[in-house]
Amino acid sequence: MKRSLGISLYPDHSDEKKDREYIETAHRYGFNRIFMSMLEVTEDPVIVQKKFQQLILFAKSLGFETILDVAPAIFEQLGISYDDLRFFHEIGADGIRLDEGFDGRKEAALTYNPYQLAIELNMSNDVAYLDNILTYQANTPFLYGCHNFYPQEGTGLPYDFFESCSKRFKNQGIRTAAFVTSQTGTIGPWDVNDGLATLEIHRHLPVTAAAKHLFATNLIDDVIIGNAYASEKELEALGKIDRYQTVFTIEFVPRVNEVERQIVLDEQHVRRGDITAQVVRSTEVRKKYRMEENKAHDTAVVFQRGDVVIGNDGFGKYKNELQIVLEPHSDPRKNKVGTIVSEEQLLLPFIKPWSKFKFIEK
Repeated sequence: MKRSLGISLYPDHSDEKKDREYIETAHRYGFNRIFMSMLEVTEDPVIVQKKFQQLILFAKSLGFETILDVAPAIFEQLGISYDDLRFFHEIGADGIRLDEGFDGRKEAALTYNPYQLAIELNMSNDVAYLDNILTYQANTPFLYGCHNFYPQEGTGLPYDFFESCSKRFKNQGIRTAAFVTSQTGTIGPWDVNDGLATLEIHRHLPVTAAAKHLFATNLIDDVIIGNAYASEKELEALGKIDRYQTVFTIEFVPRVNEVERQIVLDEQHVRRGDITAQVVRSTEVRKKYRMEENKAHDTAVVFQRGDVVIGNDGFGKYKNELQIVLEPHSDPRKNKVGTIVSEEQLLLPFIKPWSKFKFIEK
C-alpha cells in the first residue's frame, strides 16, 4: 500500500486564510491527506456547511483527501443521521472518522453508503472491534483505521500497546494512520495542547524522526501531523523523507575520509540475512571498495550503540565493510566514522535481516 503524509485542520479554532496557506504549503511538499476536526462545531448548520465546504473543496482542488472527525453529538447538532451521509458528501469530504463506535453491524452498513465515503475507525483500542465489524461483511476498501492523538503530556500510547492495536488492522489489510506532533504547532481540538502525537515517545521528537519510526514499523500507511500549524521547515523536511526504507541521519567524525563518506552516503545498504547481535553488517560495499585504501583512525575508543564503523586496512577481507554498532565493543581494525543522531536510534530495532537502509548527513 502506498504511503501518505497528512496535516490536521481545526476550522473552529483557526483562520480560513491561514488554513488555505497551510494547505498550499503542505501540497508543495508532497502532502495529500487532511484530518479535519468537526468535534468543536457550535455554529448554525448553514454556517458550518459553508465554512467546511469551502475549505474542503479548495483542498480537493490540490489533490487532498479529507477525512472529517465526527461524533454522535455533531450529528444531533447538525440535524443529520448516520443513515444518510449526504451532508458530508455535499461538503466534499472523502470520509468520516467515527470518534465513537457502534455495535459492528452499524459500521459495516456505513461502508456501503451510496457516496462511497470512507468510514475510518479508532485504532487505539486493543479489542476485537475490527473483527466484529468484519464479521458483518464490511466493504473493506472503504474501511480505514486511524489512531487517536493525546494532547496531555504523559497520556500517549506506549509502543507495545500501539503495536498490538495496529497489527489488528494491518493483518486485515486495512489502511492505517497515526499522528506525529509539530514542535511549533499550537492549535488542536481542546484547550490543552502538549503536542498531538499518538505515541508518547514521539511527543518531543522532531517530526521527521517520529514519522520515520512510524513508517519503519510497517504498521502505518499514513502519517499525519496532529497539530496546526507545522512550520514550513518541518513540512519540507517531512516531504523529503523516504517513506519506504529507513534513512538514518549521521553526524560524521572530523577525521572521516572521502572513501568512507562515499561508502556511507552513496550506497544502498542491506543488512546481512545471517544477523549478529553486536552489529548491523552491510557487506556488499566492501566488495565494491576492496581496492580503496582506508588508513586507521578513531580506533582507540569503545564503540557505542548507534556508532557507524568501517573496516580499515588492518581488517583483511573485511576492509571497507560498514557496520552499525548495536552493542558496545572495541576493535582497532574498525574506524569510527560517525554516529546516528540520538533521536533516530529508536529506528535500529527495525533493521531486520535483509532490511534496506541508507544514510544522509546531518
